[in-house]
Amino acid sequence: MNIHEYQAKEIMKKFDIRVPAGAVAESVEEAARIAQELGGSRWVVKAQIHAGGRGKAGGVRSAGSLEEVKTLAAELLGKILVTPQTGLAGKRVRKILVEQECDIDREFYVGLGLDRNTGKVTLMASCEGGVEIEETARTLPQKLVTASVDPAAGFSGFMGRKLAYGIGIGGDQLKEAVRVLQRLYDLYIQCDCTLAEINPLAITARGDLTALDAKITIDDNAMFRHPDLAAYHDLTEESVEELAAARHGLTYIGLDGNIGCLVNGAGLAMATMDIIKLHGGQPANFLDAGGNATRETILQAFKIILGDNRVSAVLINIFAGILRCDTIAAGVVAAARCMEVKVPIVVRLEGTNAESGKKMLISSGLVIVPANDLADAAEKVVQAAEGRLIRA
Repeated sequence: MNIHEYQAKEIMKKFDIRVPAGAVAESVEEAARIAQELGGSRWVVKAQIHAGGRGKAGGVRSAGSLEEVKTLAAELLGKILVTPQTGLAGKRVRKILVEQECDIDREFYVGLGLDRNTGKVTLMASCEGGVEIEETARTLPQKLVTASVDPAAGFSGFMGRKLAYGIGIGGDQLKEAVRVLQRLYDLYIQCDCTLAEINPLAITARGDLTALDAKITIDDNAMFRHPDLAAYHDLTEESVEELAAARHGLTYIGLDGNIGCLVNGAGLAMATMDIIKLHGGQPANFLDAGGNATRETILQAFKIILGDNRVSAVLINIFAGILRCDTIAAGVVAAARCMEVKVPIVVRLEGTNAESGKKMLISSGLVIVPANDLADAAEKVVQAAEGRLIRA
């Protein structure tokens, strides 16, 4: 589960990590009131969306007067902000964070994530704060310091000192830096995070270490342990399709292509998208129907996929284990008839009763094209999307 920056900072405050004074606003008047209550002479107005790269897109602005706070709030609220992480559609700004502006001396990056190769949590730090850590890792790998935390042993002070020294924090700030890393690790573990990062972590002119920005992602599978965090789930940040898919036990992510994909199994869904691209096509979505797909599941999946008017062909790729292919084929035929599907559908079935399933598709009288294997399916659906499919 993704959460907003202001929510991540609320969590960090609970773990005694210093953040700038601020509050979230949903109107121009509220933004001005917050700035006035915060006091000072300079403020930062920050768009709150579930995406990085806000600063480059004009979503993080500095204000030197209350009137300027109002102006920036009016410009940001309701705006569609397009960043490298939002896609071309962008995201609408419904909330802004108004904070006191800090007098910054130096900026750093610190973060934690799971290294799936080692099965350990990896601490990361860089003296290149305020920029994308992926770019730093690619172009300046020598400026990225890491340490692996054994889950049985947990965080140790020497790891914090290694990272702090490695990015140039010493002297009076060393002890504080180790403390921040310790508490960020505690947050990561106790909140079942998949990512927790501060970028930038600033040393202010007063010598304080302050989290100027914060990003936390919580493992959806662990939410049953965190009913207190469930309120942070912002449904307005998710698409209508994603919400509909979740209600029916489907996993859906919209993409920019024109070939709809309905697949059972996340790994198979990824492979399906890859082979579509290999054959020159562009997937319109990732949709995992799971291992227990039914007629109703197939129908709901069709509704979601065909709700995207860019879709000009659909590829159904099912590997039937517990289910039978003839059951899936019956569901496909029923869904196609119920919805009066106008776009061509290519279906690849493998597993139990695959041949009888293919016969049902061929005899249905619908524009459903069976495929012999995954490569054949990808080739046919790309042809269908381009309007040059020859039924076979």
